[in-house]
Amino acid sequence: MTVNNEDKSPYRLDGKLAVITGAASGIGEACARLFAQMGASLVLTDINADKCQALANELSHSGTQAKAMAQDVADEKTWQALSDELIRLNQGYDILLNNAGIYIGGKLEDNTAEQMQRIHEVNVQSVMMGTKQAAELMKPDGHFGKGGSVINFSSIAGLVGVPGHSIYGSTKGAVRSFSKHTAVEFARFGYGIRVNSLHPGLIDTAMGAMVFDDFVEIGLAASVEEARGLLEQMMIPMGRLGSVQDIANAALFLASNASSYITGSELTVDGGFTAS
Repeated sequence: MTVNNEDKSPYRLDGKLAVITGAASGIGEACARLFAQMGASLVLTDINADKCQALANELSHSGTQAKAMAQDVADEKTWQALSDELIRLNQGYDILLNNAGIYIGGKLEDNTAEQMQRIHEVNVQSVMMGTKQAAELMKPDGHFGKGGSVINFSSIAGLVGVPGHSIYGSTKGAVRSFSKHTAVEFARFGYGIRVNSLHPGLIDTAMGAMVFDDFVEIGLAASVEEARGLLEQMMIPMGRLGSVQDIANAALFLASNASSYITGSELTVDGGFTAS
């Protein structure tokens, strides 16, 4: 996306504060960079505190108001700390990107109950806690009281079946359903808070590369190169993996006033994977 700082289009985020979890790398980092270009102030959180701080410092030096916080999104205490910090900053709170998550793949018979519990703690419970906090702060009688946009990161694995993705897909299906329920609830209660789920396809990130490793591990491909080729050539009509910028552009749309009449939706960004 080409950004013109003089552009006053509905995609601009001037005067808005966005919280982005899992912001230190990958999709979260791309969202942070784009949102900064579009005028947002940022609170960036990640379990990797050093990388998160480095990104916040870089963006701050470029003129963006950016703060970093260490956060394990599965730990409720860190959500309370974030809430306390947002109130202390008192800049407003307009956008939440529940982006942080983990991937655990493999055949179901090789997965464990402990893995299932952990992946739901990180990928689902954290989304619940973040969305709950957003409601408490953004709703009319909350501290900021001006509504906002919550974007919950799901996956195409929350829409269709993928080999080796049983427990991962269960978390992403839960995020999809949770987002619809909260969207309706917040709209009916007049909170002015939109909630949507974003469903990336296969994205060229470190987490995306783990899918290729899993395809080899469970015997669907002989090598990582073969797995990648199979997915790109046979399963993605557009013939390429997605980029982090592809997802950041979609997140910007859902965060901005350009999507002001969209709530409870699922935005799929997958090169046609789920359409074929």
